[in-house]
Amino acid sequence: MKLSVIMPVYNEHATLRQVVGRVLSVPLDIELICVDDGSRDGSREILAQLQSEHPQIRILLQPRNMGKGAALHRGIQEATGDFVIIQDADLEYDPAEYTVLLEPLIAGSADVVYGSRFLSSRPHRVLYFWHSVGNWVLTLLSNALTNINLSDMETCYKAFRREVIQSIPLKEKRFGFEPEITVKIAKRKLRIYEVGISYWGRTYEEGKKIQWRDGVRALWCLLKYCITEPAVARQGTAIPAAPLSPGAIPGKMPGAE
Repeated sequence: MKLSVIMPVYNEHATLRQVVGRVLSVPLDIELICVDDGSRDGSREILAQLQSEHPQIRILLQPRNMGKGAALHRGIQEATGDFVIIQDADLEYDPAEYTVLLEPLIAGSADVVYGSRFLSSRPHRVLYFWHSVGNWVLTLLSNALTNINLSDMETCYKAFRREVIQSIPLKEKRFGFEPEITVKIAKRKLRIYEVGISYWGRTYEEGKKIQWRDGVRALWCLLKYCITEPAVARQGTAIPAAPLSPGAIPGKMPGAE
Protein backbone atom coordinates (compact mmCIF):
# COMPACT_ATOMS: atom_id res chain seq x y z
CA MET A 1 0.00 0.00 0.00
CA LYS A 2 1.33 3.41 -1.00
CA LEU A 3 0.18 6.67 0.58
CA SER A 4 0.41 10.06 -1.14
CA VAL A 5 0.58 12.97 1.32
CA ILE A 6 -0.26 16.34 -0.25
CA MET A 7 1.29 19.28 1.63
CA PRO A 8 0.63 22.85 0.46
CA VAL A 9 3.39 25.17 1.69
CA TYR A 10 3.29 28.95 2.00
CA ASN A 11 5.85 30.74 4.18
CA GLU A 12 6.25 27.90 6.69
CA HIS A 13 10.01 27.98 7.31
CA ALA A 14 9.51 27.81 11.10
CA THR A 15 7.75 24.44 11.07
CA LEU A 16 8.61 22.89 7.71
CA ARG A 17 11.54 20.69 8.75
CA GLN A 18 9.70 19.37 11.78
CA VAL A 19 6.46 18.53 10.01
CA VAL A 20 8.28 16.82 7.13
CA GLY A 21 10.25 14.78 9.66
CA ARG A 22 7.01 13.71 11.36
CA VAL A 23 5.41 12.70 8.05
CA LEU A 24 8.39 10.65 6.93
CA SER A 25 8.67 8.93 10.32
CA VAL A 26 5.26 7.27 9.81
CA PRO A 27 5.99 3.56 9.08
CA LEU A 28 4.22 3.47 5.70
CA ASP A 29 5.28 3.65 2.06
CA ILE A 30 4.86 7.43 1.68
CA GLU A 31 5.12 9.75 -1.28
CA LEU A 32 5.26 13.30 0.14
CA ILE A 33 4.21 15.88 -2.46
CA CYS A 34 5.07 19.39 -1.28
CA VAL A 35 3.49 22.16 -3.35
CA ASP A 36 5.13 25.50 -2.60
CA ASP A 37 2.64 28.30 -3.22
CA GLY A 38 5.05 31.14 -3.88
CA SER A 39 6.81 31.25 -0.50
CA ARG A 40 9.15 34.20 0.12
CA ASP A 41 10.56 33.25 3.52
CA GLY A 42 13.10 30.59 2.55
CA SER A 43 10.63 27.69 2.51
CA ARG A 44 11.57 26.79 -1.07
CA GLU A 45 15.24 26.51 -0.15
CA ILE A 46 14.39 24.32 2.84
CA LEU A 47 12.28 22.08 0.60
CA ALA A 48 15.13 21.71 -1.90
CA GLN A 49 17.49 20.64 0.89
CA LEU A 50 14.94 18.20 2.32
CA GLN A 51 14.39 16.69 -1.12
CA SER A 52 18.11 16.07 -1.49
CA GLU A 53 18.03 14.19 1.82
CA HIS A 54 14.81 12.23 1.32
CA PRO A 55 13.95 10.59 -2.03
CA GLN A 56 10.29 10.20 -0.92
CA ILE A 57 9.78 13.97 -1.32
CA ARG A 58 8.50 15.48 -4.55
CA ILE A 59 8.46 19.28 -4.89
CA LEU A 60 6.08 21.23 -7.10
CA LEU A 61 6.56 25.00 -7.39
CA GLN A 62 3.67 27.33 -8.09
CA PRO A 63 4.69 30.37 -10.20
CA ARG A 64 3.16 32.73 -7.62
CA ASN A 65 0.91 32.65 -4.56
CA MET A 66 -2.26 31.10 -6.01
CA GLY A 67 -3.94 29.81 -2.83
CA LYS A 68 -4.16 26.64 -0.79
CA GLY A 69 -6.87 25.15 -2.98
CA ALA A 70 -4.82 25.65 -6.15
CA ALA A 71 -1.83 23.97 -4.49
CA LEU A 72 -4.01 21.04 -3.44
CA HIS A 73 -5.46 20.65 -6.94
CA ARG A 74 -1.98 20.33 -8.40
CA GLY A 75 -0.72 17.95 -5.74
CA ILE A 76 -3.79 15.72 -5.94
CA GLN A 77 -3.46 15.29 -9.70
CA GLU A 78 0.22 14.36 -9.30
CA ALA A 79 -0.47 11.69 -6.63
CA THR A 80 0.34 8.06 -7.46
CA GLY A 81 -0.48 6.30 -4.17
CA ASP A 82 -3.41 4.03 -3.37
CA PHE A 83 -4.70 6.65 -0.90
CA VAL A 84 -4.30 10.43 -0.55
CA ILE A 85 -4.15 12.46 2.68
CA ILE A 86 -4.12 16.25 2.98
CA GLN A 87 -1.46 17.57 5.40
CA ASP A 88 -0.90 21.22 6.37
CA ALA A 89 2.70 22.38 6.70
CA ASP A 90 2.22 23.67 10.24
CA LEU A 91 2.17 21.51 13.39
CA GLU A 92 -1.59 21.61 14.08
CA TYR A 93 -2.21 18.01 12.95
CA ASP A 94 -0.23 14.91 13.91
CA PRO A 95 0.91 12.56 11.10
CA ALA A 96 1.20 9.76 13.66
CA GLU A 97 -2.60 9.50 13.28
CA TYR A 98 -2.47 8.54 9.59
CA THR A 99 -3.06 4.93 10.56
CA VAL A 100 -6.34 5.88 12.26
CA LEU A 101 -7.49 7.81 9.18
CA LEU A 102 -6.58 5.01 6.80
CA GLU A 103 -8.21 2.14 8.67
CA PRO A 104 -11.74 2.49 7.13
CA LEU A 105 -10.18 2.91 3.66
CA ILE A 106 -7.97 -0.15 3.95
CA ALA A 107 -10.89 -2.19 5.28
CA GLY A 108 -12.82 -1.27 2.12
CA SER A 109 -15.59 0.41 4.14
CA ALA A 110 -15.03 4.02 3.05
CA ASP A 111 -14.25 6.17 0.03
CA VAL A 112 -13.44 9.25 2.13
CA VAL A 113 -12.41 9.70 5.78
CA TYR A 114 -12.57 12.99 7.72
CA GLY A 115 -10.41 13.45 10.81
CA SER A 116 -12.69 15.18 13.31
CA ARG A 117 -11.28 17.46 16.00
CA PHE A 118 -14.55 17.20 17.91
CA LEU A 119 -15.07 13.44 18.19
CA SER A 120 -11.82 12.71 19.97
CA SER A 121 -10.81 12.61 23.62
CA ARG A 122 -7.22 13.18 22.52
CA PRO A 123 -5.41 16.45 23.40
CA HIS A 124 -6.72 19.71 21.92
CA ARG A 125 -5.14 23.10 22.44
CA VAL A 126 -7.67 25.66 23.72
CA LEU A 127 -7.78 28.75 21.49
CA TYR A 128 -10.35 31.00 19.82
CA PHE A 129 -14.03 30.85 20.82
CA TRP A 130 -15.35 32.54 17.68
CA HIS A 131 -13.38 30.18 15.45
CA SER A 132 -15.15 27.25 17.09
CA VAL A 133 -18.52 28.97 16.65
CA GLY A 134 -17.80 29.66 12.98
CA ASN A 135 -16.73 26.07 12.42
CA TRP A 136 -19.88 24.79 14.12
CA VAL A 137 -22.13 27.05 12.03
CA LEU A 138 -20.46 26.09 8.75
CA THR A 139 -20.58 22.39 9.59
CA LEU A 140 -24.26 22.66 10.60
CA LEU A 141 -25.16 24.42 7.35
CA SER A 142 -23.09 21.96 5.35
CA ASN A 143 -24.93 19.05 6.96
CA ALA A 144 -28.34 20.66 6.42
CA LEU A 145 -27.63 21.36 2.75
CA THR A 146 -26.02 17.99 1.94
CA ASN A 147 -27.99 15.72 4.32
CA ILE A 148 -24.87 14.21 5.88
CA ASN A 149 -23.89 14.37 9.56
CA LEU A 150 -20.27 15.45 9.81
CA SER A 151 -18.96 16.94 13.04
CA ASP A 152 -16.02 18.84 11.50
CA MET A 153 -16.39 19.88 7.86
CA GLU A 154 -13.47 22.33 8.01
CA THR A 155 -10.86 19.82 9.21
CA CYS A 156 -7.58 19.66 7.28
CA TYR A 157 -7.29 15.89 7.67
CA LYS A 158 -9.19 14.30 4.83
CA ALA A 159 -8.18 10.94 3.34
CA PHE A 160 -9.40 9.55 0.02
CA ARG A 161 -9.06 6.63 -2.30
CA ARG A 162 -6.86 8.20 -4.96
CA GLU A 163 -9.12 7.42 -7.89
CA VAL A 164 -12.03 9.02 -6.04
CA ILE A 165 -10.39 12.38 -5.34
CA GLN A 166 -8.75 12.53 -8.77
CA SER A 167 -12.13 11.98 -10.45
CA ILE A 168 -13.74 15.04 -8.79
CA PRO A 169 -13.27 18.34 -10.68
CA LEU A 170 -12.14 21.03 -8.24
CA LYS A 171 -12.37 24.79 -8.74
CA GLU A 172 -11.79 26.65 -5.47
CA LYS A 173 -8.28 28.06 -5.34
CA ARG A 174 -8.16 29.22 -1.73
CA PHE A 175 -9.86 28.15 1.52
CA GLY A 176 -13.09 27.31 -0.30
CA PHE A 177 -11.63 23.84 -0.92
CA GLU A 178 -13.19 22.39 2.25
CA PRO A 179 -16.87 23.20 1.54
CA GLU A 180 -16.45 22.50 -2.17
CA ILE A 181 -15.04 19.01 -1.69
CA THR A 182 -17.60 18.23 1.02
CA VAL A 183 -20.54 19.15 -1.21
CA LYS A 184 -19.12 17.24 -4.17
CA ILE A 185 -18.48 14.15 -2.06
CA ALA A 186 -22.05 14.25 -0.75
CA LYS A 187 -23.49 14.78 -4.26
CA ARG A 188 -21.69 11.62 -5.39
CA LYS A 189 -23.08 9.62 -2.45
CA LEU A 190 -19.62 8.44 -1.51
CA ARG A 191 -19.11 6.46 1.69
CA ILE A 192 -17.84 8.91 4.32
CA TYR A 193 -16.38 7.98 7.70
CA GLU A 194 -15.15 10.20 10.54
CA VAL A 195 -12.43 9.34 13.05
CA GLY A 196 -11.34 11.37 16.08
CA ILE A 197 -7.98 13.13 15.96
CA SER A 198 -5.93 15.41 18.19
CA TYR A 199 -5.40 19.09 17.39
CA TRP A 200 -2.63 21.51 18.31
CA GLY A 201 -3.99 24.78 16.92
CA ARG A 202 -1.68 27.75 16.55
CA THR A 203 -2.28 31.45 17.14
CA TYR A 204 -2.04 34.24 14.57
CA GLU A 205 1.27 35.23 16.18
CA GLU A 206 2.49 31.70 15.45
CA GLY A 207 1.50 31.91 11.78
CA LYS A 208 -2.20 31.02 11.51
CA LYS A 209 -3.50 32.38 8.19
CA ILE A 210 -7.26 31.86 8.00
CA GLN A 211 -9.37 35.05 8.39
CA TRP A 212 -13.05 35.87 8.87
CA ARG A 213 -13.32 36.56 5.15
CA ASP A 214 -12.50 32.91 4.52
CA GLY A 215 -15.53 31.94 6.59
CA VAL A 216 -17.73 34.15 4.43
CA ARG A 217 -16.25 32.57 1.31
CA ALA A 218 -16.86 29.09 2.75
CA LEU A 219 -20.53 29.95 3.29
CA TRP A 220 -20.81 31.24 -0.29
CA CYS A 221 -19.17 28.04 -1.61
CA LEU A 222 -21.60 25.85 0.32
CA LEU A 223 -24.58 27.60 -1.23
CA LYS A 224 -23.02 27.81 -4.69
CA TYR A 225 -22.06 24.15 -5.04
CA CYS A 226 -25.21 22.82 -3.41
CA ILE A 227 -27.19 24.66 -6.09
CA THR A 228 -24.96 24.14 -9.11
CA GLU A 229 -23.37 20.72 -8.53
CA PRO A 230 -25.42 17.89 -10.05
CA ALA A 231 -25.97 14.65 -8.17
CA VAL A 232 -23.77 11.82 -9.45
CA ALA A 233 -24.54 8.16 -8.81
CA ARG A 234 -21.69 6.31 -7.12
CA GLN A 235 -20.22 3.65 -9.36
CA GLY A 236 -20.12 0.12 -8.01
CA THR A 237 -21.29 -1.36 -4.73
CA ALA A 238 -18.19 -2.95 -3.29
CA ILE A 239 -14.62 -1.71 -3.09
CA PRO A 240 -11.93 -4.36 -2.45
CA ALA A 241 -9.56 -3.63 0.39
CA ALA A 242 -6.05 -2.52 -0.53
CA PRO A 243 -3.21 -4.93 0.27
CA LEU A 244 -1.81 -4.44 3.74
CA SER A 245 1.82 -3.72 4.40
CA PRO A 246 4.01 -6.58 5.71
CA GLY A 247 3.27 -7.45 9.31
CA ALA A 248 -0.07 -5.65 9.41
CA ILE A 249 -3.03 -7.28 11.11
CA PRO A 250 -5.91 -7.83 8.64
CA GLY A 251 -8.64 -5.27 9.27
CA LYS A 252 -6.44 -3.05 11.44
CA MET A 253 -3.55 -0.75 10.74
CA PRO A 254 -0.40 -1.02 12.85
CA GLY A 255 -0.65 1.42 15.75
CA ALA A 256 -4.36 2.11 15.21
CA GLU A 257 -6.38 2.54 18.32
